[in-house]
Amino acid sequence: MRRLDQLLANLGYCSRSAARDWVKAGAVTVRGEEADDFGARVNEVEVLVDGQPLDHPAGLLLLLNKPLGLVCSHEAREGPNVYSLLPERWRRRNPQVTSVGRLDKDTSGLLLLTDLAPLVHRLTSPKHKVPKVYRATVDSDLKTELVARFASGTFLLEGEKEPCAPAELTLLSPREAELTLTEGRFHQVRRMFAESGATVLTLHRVRFGELTVDEVPPGTWRELPLNFFGSVGR
Repeated sequence: MRRLDQLLANLGYCSRSAARDWVKAGAVTVRGEEADDFGARVNEVEVLVDGQPLDHPAGLLLLLNKPLGLVCSHEAREGPNVYSLLPERWRRRNPQVTSVGRLDKDTSGLLLLTDLAPLVHRLTSPKHKVPKVYRATVDSDLKTELVARFASGTFLLEGEKEPCAPAELTLLSPREAELTLTEGRFHQVRRMFAESGATVLTLHRVRFGELTVDEVPPGTWRELPLNFFGSVGR
């Protein structure tokens, strides 16, 4: 149960002050009756705005196929971001829609977006170990010895004290490979290849757990059930 004006503001409809005007104008009904108290605590499923149910009142969980050139930050100074692809109302939600982990602007592919903070924490926790698969092309031939080195659990990135968790490297061609990680260190894929003498030219995340972007065109998304990864609340 939430205050009616706060509920509308949190779901991105308008500000709390504007929500009060909506109530006074008769645009909001609760249990089939025109609302007359913007401070009333209401059950979100019983609220209609202009005769329509509330927009995803329980939360959002989206699978986005991220195109190149967009960042995962809300900071305007960092450039165009992935949230610009979403409807304006979703961009005004509170808590904000945010990404589960990040892909840099030069990396494309599967990205999860949600406004459910507990889910972000669960899926980015090192304990959860969600496998993430990246397809990379590099500027020099990859040696077969890298497969064992990446899988060893002893691979140490420059400036870090803890070695990377074992990673599965699959060589697709001399200069193309898929790398499966269960952790998400800063620019980890690029740094692992760089430590091995190869510069990543293109990078695309093709899988997150069981999810793929095979049928999701770049720059678009599809909704996932909120319980896709198990029960979660705000």
